[in-house]
Amino acid sequence: MAGLLRAGLGWSCASAVGAAGPAPPAPVQPGAPPADDPLEDTMLAIHNAARARVGVPPLAWDAGLAEAARAYAEDMARSDLFRHAPPALRRGQGENLWRGSRGAYGPDAMATAWTDEARLFVNQPTPLFSTTGRWQDVGHYSQIVWRSTTALGCAMASSATFDYVVCRYGPAGNVIGRTAF
Repeated sequence: MAGLLRAGLGWSCASAVGAAGPAPPAPVQPGAPPADDPLEDTMLAIHNAARARVGVPPLAWDAGLAEAARAYAEDMARSDLFRHAPPALRRGQGENLWRGSRGAYGPDAMATAWTDEARLFVNQPTPLFSTTGRWQDVGHYSQIVWRSTTALGCAMASSATFDYVVCRYGPAGNVIGRTAF
C-alpha cells in the first residue's frame, strides 16, 4: 500500500504482470553499474522528457540514490514482497516502485507506466491532484514532475517470477498541501 506523508516523503507503486519472456541479464555487482546501463539511460530520459513537457528542470542521476534503490529492490526480490520501504529506510527520499513478470518488460514500459498517469493529473495541492479523486492514480507521475526534486537513482532486481524496480528521488515530492510545479 502506498501513501502520502506530510514530511514530503513521496511514494507510490505500480505493478504489471505479463507473459514470461526471456530471462533478464545477469545482475550487476552493487556499486559497479555498466557504462551503458539501459535502466539508468531510459529512466533518466523518460523522467526528463516528462519534466520538460511541464517546464521543470531535468533530473540528474545520483549514484547514492541508485545504490539505495538497488538495496531495496534486492530486498523485495529476496522476499517477493511488493511494498514501500519504511520511512526510516527512505531517509527523506521519494520512492516509486514497479513490479512485473520477470523478463517481460523493458525499462521504457516500466517508466511509461508511471508517466501515463499524466492524463489523470491536475496541478492542484497534494492530495487533490487527480481527476479521479484518488491520489494513488497519479502519485508516480507527480513525483516524477515534482519541481523541487533534482536527483534520481533507480535499480532493478529479480526473483524467480518478478522484476522489481525501485526509483528513489531527492528531495522527495508529493508533499501534502503543495503543488508539483
